[in-house]
Amino acid sequence: MKLSRSIRLGIGILAVAVTATACGGDETRSVSNSAENGNLTVGIKFDQPGLGLRNPDGTFTGFDVEVAKYIAGQLGVSEENIEFKEAPSAQRETLIQNGEVDYVVATYSITDSRKEKVDFAGPYFVAGQSLLVRSDNTDITGPDSLNGGKRLCSVAGSTPAQKVKDTYAQDVQLQEFDTYSACVEALRNGAVDAVTTDDIILAGYAAQSPGEFKVVGEPFTEERYGVGLALGDDESRTAINNAIEEMISSGAWESAFQETVGASGYPLPAAPTVDKY
Repeated sequence: MKLSRSIRLGIGILAVAVTATACGGDETRSVSNSAENGNLTVGIKFDQPGLGLRNPDGTFTGFDVEVAKYIAGQLGVSEENIEFKEAPSAQRETLIQNGEVDYVVATYSITDSRKEKVDFAGPYFVAGQSLLVRSDNTDITGPDSLNGGKRLCSVAGSTPAQKVKDTYAQDVQLQEFDTYSACVEALRNGAVDAVTTDDIILAGYAAQSPGEFKVVGEPFTEERYGVGLALGDDESRTAINNAIEEMISSGAWESAFQETVGASGYPLPAAPTVDKY
């Protein structure tokens, strides 16, 4: 039996509506609502030693991981009820906007352009962009020595990559990879001359391969790490800000830093002031 054109059109519209509902049903995800249900999905990095690292046994370690767990605990969710999801730099906003995660703790710098897409709690840490080179390198000592077409690696979608484009594009050949671990491997095999991102991230990679790499120069930016969450989720942002303040005031923030980043030799900085914008 043939269906009339109007019936076929109606069925098509219904199918599109059902598909849109199925795909977009999580877009209004709220951290507080998820916490009330007893489970949280949190975006972290999987390849950053000292900050967010997936270990061979499937466990996760690092300062960002500890911050994520502390926040969850303050929201009433135990560690075993947290699902960690990988959040590469270029995908962090998308993961939040699509409702695939409740919040992101992944060396996520708070910027005005990002605040147009997602909200931030924090900051929970303040870092600065720096440079990682091979230990025998004597040419690169800081951003002022990035000249002569040196090959510099950073990650697509990251604040450090954008800083290079804005400030040093005439001096260097920027190569953008998906992860910093890929950049470090390129540095190891001589495919690039330096890697740039935040000093605390680079310190972790240097500590992971003693004697092979070194961090050079003074930090040349200020990066305020925030917890990313859905735009307009004010209730959850307030709850996360309160959790960060409690972590700092209780001493848990310093303990988490020493247990994760401290081994790299990176000095303990002053605790940040939470910005309740």
